[in-house]
Amino acid sequence: MQQSLARQFFTDMTLARRFEEAAAEQYTQGNIGGFLHLYPGEEAVAVGSLHAADSADYVVSTYREHVHAMMCGISAEAIMAELFGKATGCSKGYGGSMHLFDRERRFLGGYAIVGETFPVAIGAAYWLRMQNENNVVLCYFGDGAANQGTFHESLNMAALWKLPVLFICENNHYQIGTEIHRHSAVTEVYRHASSYGIDGRRVDGMDVKAVYDATLLALEHVRAGNGPYLLECDTYRYRGHSMADAGAYRSMLEVAELKARDPLLTFRQQAIKENWLSEEQCNEIEQDVDKQIEKAIRFAEQSPEPEDVSQYVYQHALDLYGGVK
Repeated sequence: MQQSLARQFFTDMTLARRFEEAAAEQYTQGNIGGFLHLYPGEEAVAVGSLHAADSADYVVSTYREHVHAMMCGISAEAIMAELFGKATGCSKGYGGSMHLFDRERRFLGGYAIVGETFPVAIGAAYWLRMQNENNVVLCYFGDGAANQGTFHESLNMAALWKLPVLFICENNHYQIGTEIHRHSAVTEVYRHASSYGIDGRRVDGMDVKAVYDATLLALEHVRAGNGPYLLECDTYRYRGHSMADAGAYRSMLEVAELKARDPLLTFRQQAIKENWLSEEQCNEIEQDVDKQIEKAIRFAEQSPEPEDVSQYVYQHALDLYGGVK
């Protein structure tokens, strides 16, 4: 692996982990309201897949989307401010944790409804086909969404029209608190793709290099005009479903076993062993990331509240119809 790529992987996974840890702390202090779904344990999926993507590709994510947004180029300051509900947030403080959005960076949002990502991705991919653009829509979803009707309808439409969509399943094995073998007859999500003539594969979602390589191949397949692809990343979340979930349905032994495969720590060890990075370089990166997180929190704290909560609620209707009568 190139040293520059290894450095980027380690930097971004560290940023992802520290940002989410800081968000949890700010939530407990009352600075973040509503629901908060965190990503520790799954960093290799977003970091690996989005480093393989092109900046002109589109991304549609779920309610656990902070890291995806950062990997698309949205700053930690803009995301933290959004979590705080501030006007400087990437959604002007109106979206909060589950509804990050950035049109300029082609991040089409996080969505709170399970399975909602699929039709949004299909619509964007259909537009790309109409424009004859060679870009791809990366559509993220969890294992629980694979039992939604929108999943199967969208796979069928994507296959029928050969739409440029890369479906990426972040299979963390739990649909909130229900383990996958209890809610799905098919526990290997990528196998659903074959029902619609779509190619797919499963990859170790705790290995950032494996995710990166698999995504490169999948994107090459889609860009070549072969239609959609389904990539399943076998991963794990170390926290509960949300900050409101203690995760008591999982044994301490299970969590400990999966923490032994921590994607951030194992990559750090591998990078030092393979001489991609030195111990000193890793320490410097961690210190720099800590400063970025502190800066993001200060920015969010000092940012103003939205002035008019109705401003963007009615603006679209006003633009379309010239006013509400």
